[in-house]
Amino acid sequence: MQFADRAPEHIRTAMSTAIQEADGSEVLFIGSVDAQKQLCEVRVAARGNASQVPAPPAHTGAGDVVIHNHPSGTLIPSPADLRVAAELGEMGIGFYIINNAADMVYVVVEPLPPAAIERLDIDDLTALIDHDGRLGSIKPGFEPRESQIAMLRATADGFNEDQIKVIEAGTGVGKSFAYLIPAIAWAARNDERVVISTATINLQQQLIEKDIPTVQRLLGTKLKTVLVKGRSNYLCSHRLDEQITEKKTLFESPPEDLQAVADWAVRTKTGDKTELPFLPDPGLWAAVCADPDACSGRRCRSGEPCFIVKARREAASAQILVANHHLLFADLAMRTKGFGFETTVILPPFKRLILDEAHNIEKSATSYFSESFNRYNLQKYLRMLYRSQRGKQFGSLLELEAYGTLNPAVVPALIQAVQQAADNLDASVRYILGERFTLRIIPDPEHGVPAEIREGLYQPLLLLRRAIARLTDVLAQAIRDLPEEYAEEPGVLDVRLLVRRLEGIAEICSTIAADEHRPELVFWLERRSTSRQEVYIQYSITPLNIASMMQEAVFEPLSTVICTSATLTIRNSFSYIDSRIGLGDITDDRVGHHSLPSPFAYHERVLLGIPTDAPEPNRQEDYQQFLRDFVPRALLASKGSGLVLFTSYRLLAEIHSRVKPQLEAAGIAVLRQGEDHRSRLLERFNRDTSSVLFATQSFWEGVDSPGDSLRLVIMTRLPFPVPDDPIHQARCDAITAAGGSAFMHLSVPEAIMRFKQGFGRLMRTTTDHGAVIVTDARLLTKRYGSHFLSSLPETLRITAPSQQVLERTELFLDESTRP
Repeated sequence: MQFADRAPEHIRTAMSTAIQEADGSEVLFIGSVDAQKQLCEVRVAARGNASQVPAPPAHTGAGDVVIHNHPSGTLIPSPADLRVAAELGEMGIGFYIINNAADMVYVVVEPLPPAAIERLDIDDLTALIDHDGRLGSIKPGFEPRESQIAMLRATADGFNEDQIKVIEAGTGVGKSFAYLIPAIAWAARNDERVVISTATINLQQQLIEKDIPTVQRLLGTKLKTVLVKGRSNYLCSHRLDEQITEKKTLFESPPEDLQAVADWAVRTKTGDKTELPFLPDPGLWAAVCADPDACSGRRCRSGEPCFIVKARREAASAQILVANHHLLFADLAMRTKGFGFETTVILPPFKRLILDEAHNIEKSATSYFSESFNRYNLQKYLRMLYRSQRGKQFGSLLELEAYGTLNPAVVPALIQAVQQAADNLDASVRYILGERFTLRIIPDPEHGVPAEIREGLYQPLLLLRRAIARLTDVLAQAIRDLPEEYAEEPGVLDVRLLVRRLEGIAEICSTIAADEHRPELVFWLERRSTSRQEVYIQYSITPLNIASMMQEAVFEPLSTVICTSATLTIRNSFSYIDSRIGLGDITDDRVGHHSLPSPFAYHERVLLGIPTDAPEPNRQEDYQQFLRDFVPRALLASKGSGLVLFTSYRLLAEIHSRVKPQLEAAGIAVLRQGEDHRSRLLERFNRDTSSVLFATQSFWEGVDSPGDSLRLVIMTRLPFPVPDDPIHQARCDAITAAGGSAFMHLSVPEAIMRFKQGFGRLMRTTTDHGAVIVTDARLLTKRYGSHFLSSLPETLRITAPSQQVLERTELFLDESTRP
């Protein structure tokens, strides 16, 4: 076919020129076509050699065309061309082959024009949850809420107009229904997948088990919905077989718990750990789960679709996916590293995203855009390669040795050298850390780092990198020497994967030890302990700011993004969250902000108490003595039903041990974070309405205890971030260097967000009531205290000596229980 039938002269000339500039080698183009299938835009995406060009890049979509030239002038597609064309065709992407002169074309696959979008009728959707709406007949007792209607309208507008919406919806707004109704309606009408990401398992379960089925019934839809979980939640049949074979080789029979998993594996259809009739030992499950480090994802040796493949197929056929932030950002991080947005990575491709509990976005994204390793990661990879026990040998390396390209006597010594280098590195860094748990490494642009860091960290890191390189060079050469027919064998693919993992660790070593001033990165070390109290070091590289990454991974490629939470504003402003997640730099009108108040009557049903005689926390002895006296008196006044939130586990343990006997003597059960699993603790706390729970860290959010199980929240201290956290330090330094106040622009906003979360534990339903007491005098004595208070809803308030606060609290709680 004449290329002139598909492309105007200026485009043909530009493509011919690009091919000439590549010395006639293969060039890959991405083109856009109009309604008449005429190319209207073309750009160069990759350049290759005389026989091949890199695979098409990611940012193509339905209606686009991938075009490359055949320098030979023969336009018949090769087997590789047909394979790529088939993959692209499934996504609606066309595939053309042209000659170097760009005057002839072979159309392998026609592009599929995008389907016409059907906009949502916002008035029809809001009528469902308004007065006399259908939701009232499905949910008895449902009452329309203005904020919920406003949120639904904003969300639907975000879908219709391809916008980013940032929505603060106070507790009780009913935000899940407000975003689910337009999301499910959109997916049903336009056959587009919608991903809903949350920070907590509890909310995921609520969405899957309750809210989504109710909305489907409301809309009359039957869209397939899947809860997407990480790989480690699923059994790997191959790894299970390996473990059983290894144990039988070493012993007469496998251990009882391993055999129990094997018996379950025969019955299960999903391989999902939650279906196990018992809780497996963490070490056992880690050895048999679908660990991404142990699976190349290609040509599984089991010969049948594995559980993780089945789960991914289920997700690929679903229109509504529910995931968590960690899984979402793991997926997005891989997409930005070259996998693209039109293929399945961890999640199938999607263009519409709802981020619930969005106040956690920065934390989750920072984690997955970071790189880190420790010696246990390294040892895991080495053991997967090769391990010897009781004179028996195991590991992927044995399969590679069987092909005859690897000297079996060489590798064990190289592995031992890597292990020794890792142990030496940890020992050296433990000495540098001393009693510290974390340390930020700051290369000086003029003078570098201190000699202690250069000799105790950089040199051991480089020795480890060299030891890894010697091992991976030998393995890579053995793979290159393989006959072509063995290159895709499962054992070879496993070794390839482990080589890449090891090379990734070596790259981290090189980057940290380069002693370069990299203002965009944070280099830091952290001392950690295993469950057996074995100390090891985590070596990490973290981006200083995730704003640009969020733009690249979320806001630019996705059509609709809804960010929602009960806590997104500071003093009624979204500027802080915008600056942290990259929305502050988006200047067009694509971003919309909505602050929707809670329908709860805080001004009648919540008392905020601030004791004026509470010492400031920096007066440590006086402050602790105040808590020893005040906390039990407050919990006795409330007759239990209390949540006491700390910012320090050490202080929590000290106060808990002092007040527990007094409270138990009064018949109040005293629970403490760490003495049982979080979910079981909360279940006991909610079941026993006179119990009290002492907690810190994660319990400032995600605790849902409606009714009389929680009537008093005590926040012992304003939840400022830990000052010696390396990432927080680096971000503070960057703000200071730019002339800002790190304390006011970062530390205070972070603390206010967490403070609002702690406050939000009290009121969970319209009939809840109770008191929140804050025993931190800085709310009254420091200028920033007013920022905290003005970020809360309007409540009843008492600011007085502690005795008066206790008396008023007891009276308020007693009055609230009367009919």
